[in-house]
Amino acid sequence: MALFADGFDDAIIGMSGGVVVYDRDKCIAILAADMTYDEAEEYFDYNVSGAYVGEYTPLFIEMVPAACS
Repeated sequence: MALFADGFDDAIIGMSGGVVVYDRDKCIAILAADMTYDEAEEYFDYNVSGAYVGEYTPLFIEMVPAACS
């Protein structure tokens, strides 16, 4: 049973093994609409990505651009 992080639907990238996967930068951008970027990042790191809510805790990943060849 997947668990969703409230307010971050626009940051969902997909699913992995029944776990919802979010783009970390998009999550912070969503929070930054109501606070500074630094405040949003601190809030996200402590209150969102730092929370463990069981086996289906959502994953938050940083997107890395493909290497230029």
